[in-house]
Amino acid sequence: MSLPDLEAWAIFAKVADSGSFATAAAELGLSGPTVSKAVQRLEARLGEKLIHRTSRRFALTEAGRVLAVRAARILAEGEAAEAEAHASSAVPRGRVRLAAPMSFGLRHVAPVLPEFLAAYPEVSVDLQLDDRLVDLIAGGIDIAIRIAELADSSLIARRLCPVRRWVVGAPGYFARHGRPGHPRDLRHHACLGYLYLATGETWRFTDANGTEETVTVKGPLSATNAEALSFALEAGCGVALQPDFIVWEAVRDGRLEIALDGWSSPSGAVHLITPAGGPRPTRVAVLLDFLAQRFTAGAAPWAADLRSSRP
Repeated sequence: MSLPDLEAWAIFAKVADSGSFATAAAELGLSGPTVSKAVQRLEARLGEKLIHRTSRRFALTEAGRVLAVRAARILAEGEAAEAEAHASSAVPRGRVRLAAPMSFGLRHVAPVLPEFLAAYPEVSVDLQLDDRLVDLIAGGIDIAIRIAELADSSLIARRLCPVRRWVVGAPGYFARHGRPGHPRDLRHHACLGYLYLATGETWRFTDANGTEETVTVKGPLSATNAEALSFALEAGCGVALQPDFIVWEAVRDGRLEIALDGWSSPSGAVHLITPAGGPRPTRVAVLLDFLAQRFTAGAAPWAADLRSSRP
């Protein structure tokens, strides 16, 4: 059994109410032939003539008068359903799937979510933490936080605050092994590695004059999560190329120090990523705005602290 032709029923209701194909077409924003064909399609399905029409005369048949009442109810129900949906969509509600890198998610996203949930009690957040890139479409992700310089794609990106990477080590390590002053000095140091670093074991640097240096490093520990290197770093096991949002407190408190003065590693940024396509649900829009307010350059605490901590 085929589904009812609800569009044809709604068009017929408009025609019957207005008493004119032309008037119904204008009210619906459709062409005259489209309206006429919809009524003809309905008549064919029902096997009944609904309207007597000539160039000068328009009149509902007996069946048309009876069915016009039902058609009006169908149209009214449809309009009421859409109005209710629009009204409810103004109140953020439902689940938002949010993906973030592990360390950034634990350190910075998870701590601010209670404030968001208190402000929007009908919204729930499914927080997924993974340092690997997540396919938003395949994973059904509404929002992803990515920390990188992004390549062009079909995704919609909103750039928030910059993220810098610094070579850091414990004061005790530098006291025992010396402080590297040039990238090539890192060949003689124990370098702790982040396995998802885009350049792998090759670290890249640029000085104030634009001179570029690359060095291949090695060391006693590598991990798929940069936060996991913190324990070995503070214990004096080596140096690491770490993002500012992980090491800012340790630098501020003196547990770690920044090496390679005058050299910087390629920077990235915190981005909010969403799939391209139709209108964004209110629940997604409010979480996007909330995260953007918390992680803009002026609001990111690690950026200010590292700037003030660096000699």
